Amino acid sequence: MAEVYNWQIGREMEYPYAESRPEKQWGAVFDINKCIACQTCTLSCKTTWTHGEGQEHMFWNNVETKPYGSHPIGWDKEILEELGVGEWTEQDGEYVYEGDTIFEANDVDWEDMEPDDDPQNMHGEGIEGYLPDSEDWAYPNLGEDEPAGEQFQADTHISEDQETHPMWFFYLPRLCNHCSFAGCAGGCPVQAVYKREEDGIVLIDEENCEAYQECVRACPYGKSVFNTEKNVSQKCVGCYPKVEEGLVPQCFENCLGKIRQHGWINPPEEADSSNPIDYLVHDAEVALPLYPQLGLEPNVYYIPPINVPDDYLVQMFGPRVKEAKETYQAARRGDEEYRKLRGLLHLMGSTEWRVEEFEVTDEEAIGYDEDGSTVARVPMEEPQYERDLYDEENDAYRLDIT
Repeated sequence: MAEVYNWQIGREMEYPYAESRPEKQWGAVFDINKCIACQTCTLSCKTTWTHGEGQEHMFWNNVETKPYGSHPIGWDKEILEELGVGEWTEQDGEYVYEGDTIFEANDVDWEDMEPDDDPQNMHGEGIEGYLPDSEDWAYPNLGEDEPAGEQFQADTHISEDQETHPMWFFYLPRLCNHCSFAGCAGGCPVQAVYKREEDGIVLIDEENCEAYQECVRACPYGKSVFNTEKNVSQKCVGCYPKVEEGLVPQCFENCLGKIRQHGWINPPEEADSSNPIDYLVHDAEVALPLYPQLGLEPNVYYIPPINVPDDYLVQMFGPRVKEAKETYQAARRGDEEYRKLRGLLHLMGSTEWRVEEFEVTDEEAIGYDEDGSTVARVPMEEPQYERDLYDEENDAYRLDIT
């Protein structure tokens, strides 16, 4: 069988094509502790890319409320139920996923399939997936702000050091993960879906698309969408025109909460600690992939929310959740050991230019572009000014004195 190494699940796995990594891999980190679901990212993407005929139901970027929200409806529940529960084991300090990925669940011998561009050879049918109904795309805000957990009482108090909240929800911003082992690319019977060698962005060649919708069925994240007017599938393009110019994608630039960092992600053995994405993912290990057990090696990573129970987060982000939350909280507290991480968290979202290298000094965090030019500077400590509680000149009391 064709095998590739997926470092996120700690083992080799089966995949329709031989492993072939790009020169650079488009990557991202989202700090969802800071997401307020303002949907500015969603609207910036919508007005840029999906405002045409047949795209009314498309949200290449969306923000959904977990645990109950999803777009398309039930995208995660559907695929998780199909795969069943798999176990993570720890071997020599590394976690290994022992369950089946979407490429292994149906016991397909991918070597015998010999994928080609013959539409009669529906090799992608061996990938576990599902095809959303048209109505599943109609409710992008379903479940918004609906909490889970215990009901608050009149005397309920959440202390500052309390790890999780008795009632909780969180916002999950999503876009195409531009996966290393993309289900959409593995499923297309005419090879109209491809991964760019220069940056790892996954695109659909609409001229070659023959409307089989196998990419829609094979993407477990629900990020390949069919346009019934044009009779082709369409998806997030990673804002490649901006990326080629050294800029961040639209949804990153317009994020009000500054929760997003765009850049390049390397495999663990090639990680560069001066690269922001590598540092967050490989060095600090504070950013985790979304549903790594699906087997696609997604390249959008999330800093998990600290107010949410670990058992829910582990099934979503993998077994390193507890450690990631502890590291993040230590950086927030200002622990000296995590000063570099704290500086990088300050730097997130501070410029429209892609930060490819960063450093943290005594006073500030600095971001550099591909040429080494400074594109961002942020202070490690925001200056504070304290005013008198009572203003004699105006005979007024101030409620906010700092």
